[in-house]
Amino acid sequence: MTYRVALTGGIGSGKSTVAEEFASFGVTVSDADAISHRLTAPGGEALPAIAATFGAEMIDATGALDRARMRQQVFADPAARQRLEGILHPLIRTDMLAETEAISGPYALLVIPLLLETGQQSLVDRVLVVDLPEAMQIARVQARSGLEPDQIQRIIASQVSRAERLAAADDRIDNGGDPASLWPQVERLHQAYLKLAQLHDDRPPVHLARQSR
Repeated sequence: MTYRVALTGGIGSGKSTVAEEFASFGVTVSDADAISHRLTAPGGEALPAIAATFGAEMIDATGALDRARMRQQVFADPAARQRLEGILHPLIRTDMLAETEAISGPYALLVIPLLLETGQQSLVDRVLVVDLPEAMQIARVQARSGLEPDQIQRIIASQVSRAERLAAADDRIDNGGDPASLWPQVERLHQAYLKLAQLHDDRPPVHLARQSR
């Protein structure tokens, strides 16, 4: 079985940037958000259940999920959020496991933003948390999305706390400083995960060199 490392963190923590750094070593990355977008794109597998549960008005003119309308509903109604998650998460889980089982590398990185909120720790062998102060989270999300600070605060409040996330972490990446500090942290963890993966299944060691950009 493939050795799996979960990458998680709060909104605006820099999960995608960290995942790109791991991918530059040739590591297979399976991203829950990317799978979710695929499932809710035109013809996506999740759309019939979403339309049946929330109404056809949740599907836009292109045949995709109307994300703005759905976002508004799920943040106003926790029960609606639970219903949406009940549709999406089993499908995402199935696709993510299929992707990681198909790899030939020594380990896979699973980017799961709501890993702890959805209790999916059992899917992985190790949990890596990208961490930074909340004030920096808010500033970064506001800069990229234009959301108001109170909207961002509501999103943060809907996720597990920073303390809970760190308590569940096997490993931590500090993304509160200079972006250049990310690569040495990723390189160190990559080497550690290669060793753990070898111990996990007793395969001969595989050395992946960093790819040029």
